[in-house]
Amino acid sequence: MSCDSAVSCRWCIYPRVLGDVSSVDMSTTVLGQRVSMPICVAATAMQRMAHPDGETATARACLSCDTGMMLSSWATSTIEEAAEAAPGAVRWMQLYIYKDRALTQSLVRRAEEAGYKGIFVTVDTPYLGRRRDDVRNRFKLPSHLRMANFDTPDLAFSSKEGYGEDIGLAVYVTQAIDATVKWDDIAWLKRMTSLPVLVKGVLTAEDAKEALKYGVDGILVSNHGARQLDGVPATIDALPEVVEAVEGKVDVFMDGGVRKGTDVLKALALGAKAVFVGRPILWALACEGDKGVSNVLQILREELHLALALTGCRSLKEVNRSHLRRSELISRI
Repeated sequence: MSCDSAVSCRWCIYPRVLGDVSSVDMSTTVLGQRVSMPICVAATAMQRMAHPDGETATARACLSCDTGMMLSSWATSTIEEAAEAAPGAVRWMQLYIYKDRALTQSLVRRAEEAGYKGIFVTVDTPYLGRRRDDVRNRFKLPSHLRMANFDTPDLAFSSKEGYGEDIGLAVYVTQAIDATVKWDDIAWLKRMTSLPVLVKGVLTAEDAKEALKYGVDGILVSNHGARQLDGVPATIDALPEVVEAVEGKVDVFMDGGVRKGTDVLKALALGAKAVFVGRPILWALACEGDKGVSNVLQILREELHLALALTGCRSLKEVNRSHLRRSELISRI
């Protein structure tokens, strides 16, 4: 994802020194649940395409690293299988609002019963963005896999009739996901469940303020991995205005582009309570299953620990905007 402007914006870390960083506490809470670090696993669909154990391996890795996992509605393991794979782990449910509202409600009920601690509603996908690689490849699930949380072949994205010449997932979204969803539907979800309800996919102060009007319990700044709409900002650049707009009334989280511990530090300095990591988890899962995911989470943990110490922070509470400045660098491209 890129901008036409010749000026690219970057965030630079400004450390403080001589602060006795012999001990650094990285623990925090997400929706009232303690995690050992502000690095959690984002909802990524169809993980059994990467590894036979899929989401169950990711759940085990999150438990071993004492952090949380968001399960995709489009998982290739069921809500219950992911829960049973790692009893006691912190889990949240990502939700699309389906045209079939009874089906949507059943997903929420199942998440409640399986011990999930929150619902993250994806709000930036009334239609699927134009993913050109998927169009060229006519993407569909391998025949031995299905979206495991759905009973019918059409809803499980395993229709034997196929999806024509287009990207299968785009056809699926048009057929199944409700493009009429409005802010009132967030209130509907809030009435349906006692779990916290957060919106995933907000990039503007205007939408953040609207979310507050409808009683959301948090906001996840996300651009859907930069795959929905070309030209939207990087989430790290959208984060500050969302944080400012909510005025501390709810927690703000961020996903997208997190690859290093310093990326996490920058998000925290700009006001994120925690970050969610997607692609690196899938790469690790494909390589070594739950061991690979654990390794990646441990690498990020160690990198963040070092970044905090070298910035002069002994805990997450000491990270603030003074540690970050924005500089304009003229592109030579």
